[in-house]
Amino acid sequence: MLIHPTLRMQSWGFVIGSTLFALGSAPYLSVLFGATLANIFFFAGSWFFTGAAFIQLVLSGPATTTDSGKLAVRAEWLSAAVQFLGTILFNISTGSALHDLNVRGEMHLVWNPNAEGSIAFLVSSGLAVLILLRSNTYWAPRSTEWQSVWLNTLGSIAFGVSAIGSFILRDGNTLDPNMANIGTFVGAVFFLLASAVFLGKSSRPLPAMAEAG
Repeated sequence: MLIHPTLRMQSWGFVIGSTLFALGSAPYLSVLFGATLANIFFFAGSWFFTGAAFIQLVLSGPATTTDSGKLAVRAEWLSAAVQFLGTILFNISTGSALHDLNVRGEMHLVWNPNAEGSIAFLVSSGLAVLILLRSNTYWAPRSTEWQSVWLNTLGSIAFGVSAIGSFILRDGNTLDPNMANIGTFVGAVFFLLASAVFLGKSSRPLPAMAEAG
């Protein structure tokens, strides 16, 4: 059996994953759902992210090319690869949060983006922005590619803020739980919008989430 990855499949994967992340961190809703259900949303959403990121990596093309006769790594592929790595790190951290919650029975252990995954998303976003700058399309608001890159960059920044807010202090408490939760929600919304702009298309690869994502 052969599977033919498309931009539409990729976009839906990110949209569904982002929606689950948004539900798990939405103000009031996350309290209503409880820590267990919120962590299930995060864990399931992280796998939709990983599936979509893998499709994006496949669609990004070959890893290397030649430049002036020398071997070079393509920025589009590297951005997608770093993002894919970030989603795997989120798979691990969301799974750990769900496992720790079940083992400890502490109803306040809700997942927030970890530093490693957030850094990977930020690096991937930075590469995607660099691609825009190198192609002189740093200001093209009518372009869906431009919209997606900047929306994903904002999402990556929000996840980074969330990672800072969830930093564990010496007393075992997090630095700022509200900042961590809101950062996760805002980032998920930006990621959702960044992927939604490509729904209906089927051929071109989605700029890395980090599409940046």
